[in-house]
Amino acid sequence: MSSDSDIVLASASPRRSELLESADISFKVVPADIDESALLDEEPIEHVLRLAEGKARKASSIADGRFFIGADSIVLCDDEIMGKPFDSDDAARMLRKLSGRIHQVITGFSIIDKRSATVVSRAITTEVRFKPLTDHEISSYVSTGCPMDKAGAYAIQGGAAYMVERIDGSYTNVVGLPLCEVVEVLRLMKAL
Repeated sequence: MSSDSDIVLASASPRRSELLESADISFKVVPADIDESALLDEEPIEHVLRLAEGKARKASSIADGRFFIGADSIVLCDDEIMGKPFDSDDAARMLRKLSGRIHQVITGFSIIDKRSATVVSRAITTEVRFKPLTDHEISSYVSTGCPMDKAGAYAIQGGAAYMVERIDGSYTNVVGLPLCEVVEVLRLMKAL
């Protein structure tokens, strides 16, 4: 669909790469590490959009290409922004909080056309309901190490799939990249 040098994914996430590959999009990966700390009084959507654009801008400053995709996902529960857990205790705390409840997964993505200096950003929200989790389920899942690099300490596409009773919205958004919306923006920007 596109040449490898046209589209750059500013993420080391294998899940985001797999999603783009599933849409037959050719791209290269240029991880863009930025400070992901929330700003004082920053709203969740502002947070993910700022980080997504920051990642895309960072990659565009260090790599060749035309279209740069940055993304950031958070889990929001009771106004707490849950990013990646700091340690296994934090992961267990997050899972206990999500147990038996509805939360939102918000992914912001930003696509920069370096040639025209155009930036298109969107934030997509999906509601997820967890089943009530036992202490054993939480400790077993945390012991796998899987929660450590996932927003909200879980991966719907992996070992946590059984925890999810229902989702309302984009499944790929919960995985880490709202693929339908990203492809639509890439087409609008003439990247595909």
